[in-house]
Amino acid sequence: MAAAVENTAQELNQQIGLTTDGSQFLTFQLGEELYGVDILRVQEIKGYTAVTRIPNTPPHIKGVLNLRGTIVPIVELRTKFGMDTIEYTMFTVIVVVVVREKIMGLVVDAVSDVLNIDKKDIQAAPQFGAKVDVSFLNGIGKSGDKLIALLDMDRLLSDEDVTDTAAIAA
Repeated sequence: MAAAVENTAQELNQQIGLTTDGSQFLTFQLGEELYGVDILRVQEIKGYTAVTRIPNTPPHIKGVLNLRGTIVPIVELRTKFGMDTIEYTMFTVIVVVVVREKIMGLVVDAVSDVLNIDKKDIQAAPQFGAKVDVSFLNGIGKSGDKLIALLDMDRLLSDEDVTDTAAIAA
């Protein structure tokens, strides 16, 4: 019975263009750069609303948000990546994702699209030596003429970040 339901779901996904093999990504922008996260990690996309600051948190931890009764830590990706901060616009959103079995929000400039990227179009992240850490990238995906930095959500935040944000949310 369960196998029949799973087969039916896979057929429906194929008919509407969805894949379930982990090659579908939600893409978003930070400045001019395009990033992607595995769609299976995304819980929801929420328009930016003010968050509650928590004292003594790292600069990239923006604060917390009450999301339907759950306290969710919010990470400012621009700060995490060392980018300049900008004023939020009507396109600024919070992408709610699962990181190591914890729910977190990522502030991004704008959500772009959901893309299917074939595994053959994903290449390993380039190595820049010891001074540039790219361990948080699963690779670089190609879609048309766009290059997308594919984020590894489990490596994006350090163990300390996840522990700190879990303590904040508790």
